[in-house]
Amino acid sequence: MKARRSSTEVGWLIGVAAAVAAGTTLVRIEPDNPAGATVWVGIVATWAACWALVEWISRLDTSTSPRLRSALGILVPVLFGATVLFLWEGVVRAAKISPVLLPPPSMIWDRLITSTGILWADFVQTYLKGAVVGYVLGCGAAFLTAIAIDRSPFLQRGLLPVGNLVAALPIIGIAPIMVMWFGFDWPSKAAVVVVMCFFPMLVNTVEGLKSADRMQADLMRTWAASYWQTMFKLRLPAAAPFIFNGLKICSTLALIGAIVAEFFGTPIVGMGFRISTEVGRMNIDMVWATITVAALAGSASYGAVVLIERAVTFWHPSVRGSGR
Repeated sequence: MKARRSSTEVGWLIGVAAAVAAGTTLVRIEPDNPAGATVWVGIVATWAACWALVEWISRLDTSTSPRLRSALGILVPVLFGATVLFLWEGVVRAAKISPVLLPPPSMIWDRLITSTGILWADFVQTYLKGAVVGYVLGCGAAFLTAIAIDRSPFLQRGLLPVGNLVAALPIIGIAPIMVMWFGFDWPSKAAVVVVMCFFPMLVNTVEGLKSADRMQADLMRTWAASYWQTMFKLRLPAAAPFIFNGLKICSTLALIGAIVAEFFGTPIVGMGFRISTEVGRMNIDMVWATITVAALAGSASYGAVVLIERAVTFWHPSVRGSGR
């Protein structure tokens, strides 16, 4: 008990020291004068204290407390991200780096607050209309195609090579064609996302359908189970980790595809349009604000798929064995 209490006190001491060092360092940075040695020492000291704090938290014994394990699983990346933001802010301000080259996080935050309406309109256009619609259509079409391929050896030999060919096509070559076919609005961006999501989802689903245990499949045939009974009761549950793996990969590809597609023609709204336009105007803080929104949206999409996977495949050894 005494050793655990002293360990907790050490962790609190490191955390308080890191917070005090971070605040003191940022306050001592003067806007117009070059940073002195004290500021740089403070930046390094804060980084070292934060590193020690994260290291201490990572070494805590959480074997007896699943809730503590889950909480620390969130706390560690949050602290690491806060450390990166502090270093970014401190180095940019201390070295007097031009905002055109690299704006500090505080400037990006100000832009996020003052341009909420513009960023929301861009988010709706690119993410909700282009990325989400294309994601659903692309993954859904790939899933149905995988079922058809599983039913037909001919399609397996004919469609998979074609899918591989489509996956190898560069997005900068597909996007202009889709713009000419579907116009400048969000349907052309959704079409690009469909092309990008189709093959990863197809490959993962096809491989997942092959993962069912052979003895279990023989047992289903012994019980005179039909193809669809075997599919729904054995093969799809066994393929669930593969299917969700494809969904997770496509959740980030979808937003990337929608943003890049907007560089080749879009209405005066959208994340890709905003990035290309604001770069030309040298409003780099707005560019970083748009990138931040895109990163948060992509991370949220990935996290949502992970949560659904844990809820649906809670019985699978890949989930139970990880202690989640």
